[in-house]
Amino acid sequence: MSAETPVQSAGTFTRLRLRFRDWRGHRPFWAGFFTLLGGVPIAYFPYATLQLGHMSIAMATTAGAGSLIIGVLLITLGLTMWFQQATRIFAGVASILLALVSLVVSNIGGFVVGYLLAMIGGALSLAWVPDKPQTEPGGRWKFFGGPSGNGARKDVPRGTPEGTAGEAGRQHPPYEAGDLGEADDARIEDRDRGHRVG
Repeated sequence: MSAETPVQSAGTFTRLRLRFRDWRGHRPFWAGFFTLLGGVPIAYFPYATLQLGHMSIAMATTAGAGSLIIGVLLITLGLTMWFQQATRIFAGVASILLALVSLVVSNIGGFVVGYLLAMIGGALSLAWVPDKPQTEPGGRWKFFGGPSGNGARKDVPRGTPEGTAGEAGRQHPPYEAGDLGEADDARIEDRDRGHRVG
């Protein structure tokens, strides 16, 4: 397998896994997953009949329809987080509110399991931000919030003598007293390394 074509020569499983990883990376996948999982116990437990030996335990309550509605809505919100990323804030807030309502309506939020999963999913949906990597023309990453270029030194290739900002190859003049005018008295010069410390 050559380094240039790892995907073409890879097996079907590897291609599918890489496609799924790419799909998962562009959406709040874990938020939708936890929200979807949270809806299942909330909708299931009020209608479930558990068998313990010869004894049947029915969890049905008068709020069974409410539990079903909350569970289906949480499953729908989980799918919405996956396929409609623009509505992730609404889906996150709605899933948190439905999880809180399920504490009262649906057997303590599906015995707290559904409540916790829906709360985690809603919080992850609110916290998720789409990744927008941007590069400069030279192929370097551009980070927001860094130096805006005012006094920032441009990148200089290795091996080039140090120059002033924007003038690669021009040597720095030695630091002399009086370079800074009135501010010169407020600066301390570190003679060992040639840097000024203010």
